[in-house]
Amino acid sequence: MDFIYLKTFRQVALRQSFTRAAEELGYAQSSVTTQIQKLEKEYNVKLFERHGKTLRLTSSGEELLKIAVQIIELYDQSKEKLAMQGGGTLSIGTIDSIASYFLPQVIQAIRESYPEMNIRLQADREDYILDQVKEGEFDIGLILGNTLPEPTLNTIVIREEPLVLVSSPKNPLLQLNQLEINDLKHTDWFMAEASCNYRIMLEKVLRAHGIPFNVRLELGNPEAIKRCVMAGDGIALLPEMVVRDEIQRQELSVLPFAPS
Repeated sequence: MDFIYLKTFRQVALRQSFTRAAEELGYAQSSVTTQIQKLEKEYNVKLFERHGKTLRLTSSGEELLKIAVQIIELYDQSKEKLAMQGGGTLSIGTIDSIASYFLPQVIQAIRESYPEMNIRLQADREDYILDQVKEGEFDIGLILGNTLPEPTLNTIVIREEPLVLVSSPKNPLLQLNQLEINDLKHTDWFMAEASCNYRIMLEKVLRAHGIPFNVRLELGNPEAIKRCVMAGDGIALLPEMVVRDEIQRQELSVLPFAPS
């Protein structure tokens, strides 16, 4: 039985509504309903009964709520004690570019300050990361984005990361003193996967200006995108931290594009 189900059960009991509990937890209502059904199946009892538009606990539900509150409080206490001792596990979900080019130094600093702490790092899609943070599987999630991803999550802006258009040093577009949006018509692109925030932003800008474009390759890893750009004549939009070293070594060039 998943511990999360008990936390969901407590919220439904407090809110007396599947809908309000789902809003509070950031879940779909169907997810809340499924979790309560699984609890009822596990205990072989009915936990709620409906009175008009509200839910009320059954006698079995009232007993389980008392126990669930104690279990959740004990769990929270255990996390606090382990955190004070510098132990425990910090679970981080993030995307490939942040995992490779931003987090290594941060993780090293955490290890030096909390040598007994275990750190679990998983790189995945941004939508999956947000879901796992809401489910409690990740303690924190780090993504790239220019909007608050979820109103139900606490969001902190760590820093601004520039995005740059890059190409191989031989790309003819580099001969232009200033690259305009219309110069990107029919350009071959190496793009991140469709769920990537900065790809979504790029496609939105291109479509808003009526700029046709070709996605030559779609790759999930920014390192792979970078290598393809270096070897070919396409271009890519990437976080500056991903390509900083290659730009300094003149293996990649930044296109002189100034969005209007």
